[in-house]
Amino acid sequence: MEIAAIFTLLVVVATLAALALTRIAPDAILMSALGGLVISGTLTPGQALQGFSNPGVITIATLYVVAAGLKETGAIQWLAHRLLGQPSRLRQAQLRVLLPAAGLSAFMNNTTVVAMFIPAIQEWAARLKLPPGKLLLPLSYAAIIGGTCTLIGTSTNLVVDGLLQTERGVSLSMFSLAWVGVPLVLVGGTFLYFFTNRLLPDRQGVLEQLEQAREYAVEVEVEAKGPLVGKTIADAGLRSLAHGYLADIERHGHLLTAVPPDTELMAGDILVFIGAPECARELRRVHGLKPASGDIHKLDIAHHQRCLVEAVIGPDFGGLNQTVRDSRFRSRYQAVILSISRNGKRIPGKLGAVTLQVGDTLLLETAQDFVDQYRYRKDFLLVSGLTDSTPPDFRKAPVALGILAGMVGLSATGVLSILEAALLAGGGMLATRCVPMSKARRYIDLSVLTVIAASFALGAGMTETGAATQVAQWLLLSEDLAPWAALALVYLMTAVFTELITNNAAAVLMFPIAVSVADQLGVNFLPFAVAIMFAASASFITPLGYQDQPDGAGPWRLPLQRLPAPGRTAQRVGSHHGDWPGAAGVGILSSKAPLRV
Repeated sequence: MEIAAIFTLLVVVATLAALALTRIAPDAILMSALGGLVISGTLTPGQALQGFSNPGVITIATLYVVAAGLKETGAIQWLAHRLLGQPSRLRQAQLRVLLPAAGLSAFMNNTTVVAMFIPAIQEWAARLKLPPGKLLLPLSYAAIIGGTCTLIGTSTNLVVDGLLQTERGVSLSMFSLAWVGVPLVLVGGTFLYFFTNRLLPDRQGVLEQLEQAREYAVEVEVEAKGPLVGKTIADAGLRSLAHGYLADIERHGHLLTAVPPDTELMAGDILVFIGAPECARELRRVHGLKPASGDIHKLDIAHHQRCLVEAVIGPDFGGLNQTVRDSRFRSRYQAVILSISRNGKRIPGKLGAVTLQVGDTLLLETAQDFVDQYRYRKDFLLVSGLTDSTPPDFRKAPVALGILAGMVGLSATGVLSILEAALLAGGGMLATRCVPMSKARRYIDLSVLTVIAASFALGAGMTETGAATQVAQWLLLSEDLAPWAALALVYLMTAVFTELITNNAAAVLMFPIAVSVADQLGVNFLPFAVAIMFAASASFITPLGYQDQPDGAGPWRLPLQRLPAPGRTAQRVGSHHGDWPGAAGVGILSSKAPLRV
């Protein structure tokens, strides 16, 4: 081999080792590798940076905006509740999980699907008294295998398609992978349905393992023309929330306590929930409920532009030792107090009559810039927003779903390419205000895009220096190796790399090797490209093998936050991000009681 090829292989090996064995950010590792190839003269700047203009990478970036529109409007959540229903047994629940998750993941990013399904599944687990893992793991696997059915089902498919367009001038259609993906869904789904209950352990859920949370009481009102009127508490999904429970119902001035699950909801009912701060976030995402506090409606902030914030009162707070009413909190801070926790316990009674003290933890509804505005002010000791607490604008859910359907239809019929359809759909989400431009920018994960684009430089280096050809010769072992055996070797190597590094980086590294193997055997390269797509996407061995899933959706993990010791200040905790949006971390505050999610 030439020196350039040897150097490229050393860079690739060093990159793989750094990704698998260190905690250095993947984008820093890949950009360092790119820099090494350029500085050494192995690649020209144009060759090294070609990934940043690859159609697949740009399509992924555009689909972030489409996913943002679906999430901000609550479209997936709205659809999920109608597809899932209210099963009464484990087998029914598993079937209700497998079919919608696999079907929806074929046409939208997996993380959005999984993140929206998790609350409903946690609710099932609590109501059926089953370990959440028996439903969460099938959800994760169903989303993974469902994503292999179409070209837009996973980012890996788009990356490999982008490589095919760049290197071979071949572009796959929307359903080119369905001939392999649909049988995989049928086989995998059948296996999950019949063997999940037998193979998965009966582990206790995280919620049951943790101690009492900071406790709040949150009141919401049943909207007069909403979808919950006439439904029972159980059918509305309000009986077993993940973070709280329904304590009382106030109806026409009368208080109903210990209400049974078959109680029908009426317009104007005031529902009193008790639980952790995340309970308020859950309730804001239930279509048909609105905040019951009269002050909420006096805020000069659009409903879908609000968020939930926790704030600990400090010694310099202006309304100290005054009641909430006398402190004029709403007009002073443009925020409304939903509930107050003192020493880890909720304060009963009317909020307006509570005297505010140092150390009280307030659950607030306010504008999205409240945290930045008051984080360093002396009014509060600590201010932290509850991530993902902005209520969806359900009115635009049908619009967002219509845009998604249009994107799929235009691409599937060949009227537009995947990139063109995605650009049109992203523009439609912005034009219809399904997601504002400011939020769309925040949904685009530049670190993930950098990893994908920079990894193209490694593939280009292996191709340009002949390193890929040499590795392909090593793989063939003998001149008469059967094509199916070579295909199996490519699949196996891709699967191993995927378990050690990111799925997209594994696909980009293996692509030039796979193409070289096909060329040396004199066979069609497309089966090898498809094998890379499936090996990099359908990975189930380790939690890191497929990183399109948010924490809690991966095979072995449930939603969990780091718990502070009693009396200590908890640091803000961020969740791991997959290569799609939707897996944001959760900010938490200190309290004398431990926290739970």
